[in-house]
Amino acid sequence: MSNPSTSIAAELFRQAAAQGRGTLDAAEVTSLLGSLGLALDAQAAAGAVDIRISLNSTREFGMVVSAGLGGLEAELDEGNYRRDRASVYAAAALTDADDFLELFRRTLAYQKLAAVARRAGAAAPDAALKACFAQLLVLAKDFAPDNPAAPFVLQSLELNPVQVGAGITVRAAECAFGAPQPGRLPRPVGKIDKLIHPKRIGIIGVSGTGMNFGRIILRNLMGSGYPKEQLLVLKPGEAEIDGVKCVEGLKALDGKLDLLIVAVAASAVYELVDEIIESDAVDAVMLIPGSLGETKKSREPAAALAARINAAHGKPGGGPIFLGANCLGVVSHPGAYDSWFIPLERLPKPKKKPVRDSVMLSQSGAFMITRLSQNPWLDPAYMLALGNQTDLTHGDMLGYFAGLPGIETLGIYIEGFKDLDGLQFAKAVRKAVLNGKQIVVYKSGKTAPGQGGVMGHTASIAGGLTLFESVVRHAGAIVAEDFNTFDDLFYIAGALQHKKVGGRRIGAISGAGFEAVGMADSIESDSFALEMGALEDATVKKIEEILVAKKLDQLVEVRNPLDINPGADDEAHLQITEAFLQDPNIDAVVVGLDPTAPAVCALEESKLRPGHDIASPKSTVNLMPPLVERNDKPVIGIVDGGKLYDAMTAGLMDRGVCVFRNCARGTKALVRYVEARLNAESLQRRRPGGTDF
Repeated sequence: MSNPSTSIAAELFRQAAAQGRGTLDAAEVTSLLGSLGLALDAQAAAGAVDIRISLNSTREFGMVVSAGLGGLEAELDEGNYRRDRASVYAAAALTDADDFLELFRRTLAYQKLAAVARRAGAAAPDAALKACFAQLLVLAKDFAPDNPAAPFVLQSLELNPVQVGAGITVRAAECAFGAPQPGRLPRPVGKIDKLIHPKRIGIIGVSGTGMNFGRIILRNLMGSGYPKEQLLVLKPGEAEIDGVKCVEGLKALDGKLDLLIVAVAASAVYELVDEIIESDAVDAVMLIPGSLGETKKSREPAAALAARINAAHGKPGGGPIFLGANCLGVVSHPGAYDSWFIPLERLPKPKKKPVRDSVMLSQSGAFMITRLSQNPWLDPAYMLALGNQTDLTHGDMLGYFAGLPGIETLGIYIEGFKDLDGLQFAKAVRKAVLNGKQIVVYKSGKTAPGQGGVMGHTASIAGGLTLFESVVRHAGAIVAEDFNTFDDLFYIAGALQHKKVGGRRIGAISGAGFEAVGMADSIESDSFALEMGALEDATVKKIEEILVAKKLDQLVEVRNPLDINPGADDEAHLQITEAFLQDPNIDAVVVGLDPTAPAVCALEESKLRPGHDIASPKSTVNLMPPLVERNDKPVIGIVDGGKLYDAMTAGLMDRGVCVFRNCARGTKALVRYVEARLNAESLQRRRPGGTDF
């Protein structure tokens, strides 16, 4: 080991392990800290600020570095603080000293250190902190659980409290280590292409007489346009079902299947999987059955099954890949197939987009069904249910799509990670963001009862939410707090992907006073804030001219946010919107489209004023799409009204306008989106932690 601190740490670990210990004693900790350039002194300095710096080997994310408030304050519940105020976390593999120092600057701990330094007339503590972080990150990476060359795994190094001046003084420290544990073999993820673009599909478990899951899947495959001649049913004693040729089983295949869909009873899966592996007749397998590993009785045999699948990946060619079990299936528009076992009549999937460029990945199939049913404009190119990740994991799937051309936005629902797959997932997030893609994530299991529900659903363990959110957000993802926020962020990310996000200054316009104020009241989140842009004099003059032409000049004072009066028609709303967009001090616009205002063409059909409806050439539905297209800044329309205005909303969304039905939700989504875009641009410029994923 070329690094001196690494060599010293390794020798200390060997000595302790030889004595049957998994922790370092006080003298050994002192030696370890000395090798890192850190002094251990238990005496408190008067008026000093206590901070905490830690390295921890986590089950999901491997080695994580964290820092924040120390001493007594470190014991306070992080729920008492806003995001990033108490502590910050990052996967050691995705950060460096400069990057982590930038994260730490967000905390109260750093701000206290900086304030004390200013009072003393001293320099900010950045140099000492950066040097400390750099040394700890070397140690973290050399003794990480995912490092195959590591002789030991550093399980934890807790420095608390720590005092920072010209140097770093550690008042107390603890260190634990352990032996490396074998991990799973890498899955041959290139075969995911066979899963989502299969040229030949087989199904096993199709009833010849009833409408079971297998039969529904067969009908859905044909109903979604997959060619019958490329389908096979594995069914002994049958010649054909629904016009699809049947064969006796795997041994009767005349060539290899790209995809085999398994819809048999869970009890039959174990023997069938062994046959699939031995026959090498299939590249990708979709395991539909539930209960594998989800009940106490099934956990041991399910674990043995996963081990046999893992062992097969060590064979030449990597063996087959398995999606599921407890898997709803896959919808692949580019692959021209739908294998969900939901009848098409219960979930119509209208073609809303001429170009599909998004993906939805979810452990829960019902999560995707509900999202799509309520929000058909999401309309992803691919939707894959991962189930309980017997084989393919979140990290595998995102790693594949992170490099797939034509995919720009991914929405992901997570219940839990396999060991160290959180790290692979975070690396895939970073890879995707550096490739210009957008990642929106929701993780379930926020409470103890919620985690219990996860275990009963897909046999996953949901880790600590603060750790998850911090690490994944630092990697570059947009993390949603709830289902509505997920829908909003996934939608806005897809709608605004090609718009320029030049900064955080917005313009807010509405004919409803409450709405203009509501937009202004919604421009802050826990970790980021937009600001109301100051309109240039030329913009004010232009808007005043519009108001004069519309006879509204005596009723409206030009400002931002702007209440343009309920008497404003469609044209007034959009002319003022464009004036805002052309102002160099405005980076994005949120405009209330005031559907209930009498002057606005918002109804599908007006009985009081025939022709004054959304079909009119002067309606917002017809005027706004070209306005959005010719301007490269983000525009969000707000249609706050009931079912009467569904047609107006649909007409705009069908033509690519980003529309929300509530000003607060729309503005809050924009806040989160702008924060993520600016963060992504920063990552693309700086590329912290390297780019070898």
